[in-house]
Amino acid sequence: MLRLPDVSKAPFETLVDQHGATVLRVCRAVVGFHEAQDAWSETFLAALRAYPELPDGANVEAWLVTIAHRKAIDITRARARAPVPVDEAPETRSTVGLPTVPDPIWTEVAALPSRQRQAVAYHYLAGLPYQQVADIIGGSVEAARRAAADGINSLRRNHPQSEQKADSR
Repeated sequence: MLRLPDVSKAPFETLVDQHGATVLRVCRAVVGFHEAQDAWSETFLAALRAYPELPDGANVEAWLVTIAHRKAIDITRARARAPVPVDEAPETRSTVGLPTVPDPIWTEVAALPSRQRQAVAYHYLAGLPYQQVADIIGGSVEAARRAAADGINSLRRNHPQSEQKADSR
């Protein structure tokens, strides 16, 4: 394949293949299971538009997680503004349209305070170092480390099955 001499970036499709799963995990952790696909799509549409201006040598994964973070904020804000009209409240939660029942851990992650949830998602799910986590959510490296540790401790307290699985290995 012949490339133009001034083109040094990988095709965008390669980025989606390499980092799509990480971005989806981050989106699920930040906005929840039901809105994660929308956040994922919005993230990659925005990234596609901005990709030509991305400097060579940039940390693409951190860049995508930053975009996902901002899209998650947009979705959270939109959710807060959107009315939910119903004639009568349902007695049980609907599972229509869900491919599978989400893992209970996602409910625990969603219950974490915002900073802890974001720190856990960006460090443990996306694999970003604490410096980049701090840059994304704001604050110091120590604060990001503390938020992630507090979030993980809370998950371990509230979700003992994950410890039992880890102990049985």
